[in-house]
Amino acid sequence: MLVSLIIFLILGAVAGLLAGLLGVGGGLIIVPMITYTFSFQGIVGEHTHHLALGTSLATIMFTSVSSFMAHHRNGAVIWSIFRSIVLGILIGTFFGSKLAAHLPMAWLKSAFVVFLLYTATQMLLNIKPKPSREIPGFIGNSAAGGIIGLVSGLVGIGGGTLSVPYMTWCNVPMHKAIGTSAAIGFPIAVIGALSYLLNGMGVPGKPDASIGFIYLPALFGIAAASMVTAPHGAKLAHKLPVDKLKKAFACLLYCMAAQMIYSLIQTL
Repeated sequence: MLVSLIIFLILGAVAGLLAGLLGVGGGLIIVPMITYTFSFQGIVGEHTHHLALGTSLATIMFTSVSSFMAHHRNGAVIWSIFRSIVLGILIGTFFGSKLAAHLPMAWLKSAFVVFLLYTATQMLLNIKPKPSREIPGFIGNSAAGGIIGLVSGLVGIGGGTLSVPYMTWCNVPMHKAIGTSAAIGFPIAVIGALSYLLNGMGVPGKPDASIGFIYLPALFGIAAASMVTAPHGAKLAHKLPVDKLKKAFACLLYCMAAQMIYSLIQTL
């Protein structure tokens, strides 16, 4: 258990830095690493992936607060975008998390991989959107939020891999897209974690230290470390030039796509 706790603390520290630096919740590394640690602990069963997804979203609740508060102090959270997108985010995340408890996800991961590769390549090549494009009104933003929330709930991420590209596509400056994405991650995480908690209640075959589909030792270890490191990631984000941030974000998307391709191959 001590080794597992150390793994969770290190994992939380890395996730916090990513959250502050790039506006993502860290689900990219949290989900596979929790799954690996379950295997290391001898925790096996048909619900380990759901436990990893639910626990990932629960940790992002704490990480995102620490991250977006740091970005807010730097004036990098556009609250008008947050208010117009949050309703769609909440609805999409609720249904995404609910579906994830019952659906195989190979088809969704395949489509998501294509999106990640396309977006990462655009950022790496610095392909810029039309100068006239801007954030849509309430209805358009709510629809975008619904898609971001749905995918986030299904694959257990905080939404930054979707919301940052969406905002930069609408000509929101990169630093502000990252800061606003960190705030958007909070409602995604709350609704997603609550849904996984409720859907996992009464399900047999889970480890003792879990509530619903949330594994408490991982939650506490990852959340504690990530809340410490997220502000440092945010501080670093505001020191880096935009082109380097874009390249770093593109590399993150490529890594996420590679991890998902690997998980898809394992299921074949």
